[in-house]
Amino acid sequence: MIFDLIKKRRSVFPSTYIEKPIAKADIEKILEAANWAPNHKKTEPWRFKILQGESQVRLGQFLSEKYLEVTEKPKQIKTRKLLENPPKAGAIITICMQRDPDECVPEWEEIAATAMAVQNMWLCSTELGIGSYWSSPGLIKYMDEFFDLYEGEKCLGFFYMGYYDAELPEVTRKPIEDKVVWMY
Repeated sequence: MIFDLIKKRRSVFPSTYIEKPIAKADIEKILEAANWAPNHKKTEPWRFKILQGESQVRLGQFLSEKYLEVTEKPKQIKTRKLLENPPKAGAIITICMQRDPDECVPEWEEIAATAMAVQNMWLCSTELGIGSYWSSPGLIKYMDEFFDLYEGEKCLGFFYMGYYDAELPEVTRKPIEDKVVWMY
């Protein structure tokens, strides 16, 4: 049931991933789920770049070096995580948004549509038993130095994916009644 799947979805961090490859067919299924996200005026703004193997190592090197370059007082632990986390993943899907060249909808709507595509990926990953985590470090503004981005394309983060064998924590939410106003 979809409601149970929604409640089961969690952020599963790279530190908990085990060394087990993710099949290309599963990544393609996850991407196909993303492709069915709602979007205004059918702009379909989501774009993805898939990293596996050596490209993950290069991403970690780029992120850690860029962090050291642009940060006034870099922290050693952050530098190490930026370097070590990408290769731990079974795959990383770089989340990008391609701005409609006609700007027929506000940019925030295209960002929201891309976020809905990511939610679809997250739910599909959960169903497949693949842990996932959306990371949006401040360094994403430099990703045009790592990737060839098209004009109007913007990196919104990284969708880390991997199999895990850890117990996921139970999560609670404050009651929805605290967040809703009914108007008649």
